[in-house]
Amino acid sequence: MARYRDSVCRLCRRENTKLFLKGERCMTAKCAIERRAYAPGQHGQRRGKMTEYGIQLREKQKARRIYGILERQFRKTFHNAERKKGITGEIFLQLLERRLDNTIYRLGFASNRVQARQLVGHRHITVNGKLVNLPSFTVRKGDVIEVAAKSKKMKHFVELLEKRAAITLPAWLSITEGELKGQVLDDPKPEDSRVPVREQLIVEFYSK
Repeated sequence: MARYRDSVCRLCRRENTKLFLKGERCMTAKCAIERRAYAPGQHGQRRGKMTEYGIQLREKQKARRIYGILERQFRKTFHNAERKKGITGEIFLQLLERRLDNTIYRLGFASNRVQARQLVGHRHITVNGKLVNLPSFTVRKGDVIEVAAKSKKMKHFVELLEKRAAITLPAWLSITEGELKGQVLDDPKPEDSRVPVREQLIVEFYSK
């Protein structure tokens, strides 16, 4: 499957906002936005005024890059949200939040979604006791997400338990203290996504 291989810091600069694609580095002075707060490329500092379509496109690209999804899967998720009852934009964000790779990131088992996707793909994560290696797997209320028993001795997870700081979990998740185990308490609400995205613009983009 194709993946973006270039510098992810260019993506933050292109969207003119922190997408937190590099974990802790994004919180330091080394962050690309802190040093060069303009779009990459030869004409990055001379961008003109965007059209309505351009604004919608940038919002869509921003969300897609935050969650690390390719266009085809991103669009498919949107169409799935369209078919459900309710406000399409809110349902769309909910589906993105309920992806297993995003859930692992929200639980603090990974420093960013790229790392979370690798952990899932390398079969280090179980859902309700069963190994799941699909990052796009949709978690549901009541699901128990845990690091596989064979993986708990990995350096990454050992260090995680030793130095894990108190993380702010969204209200729809809980974590078992002292263990690498979390649970889905409810469906995520729009305010739980904590991403700088105006979902209505994405709805307008795909509704053309």
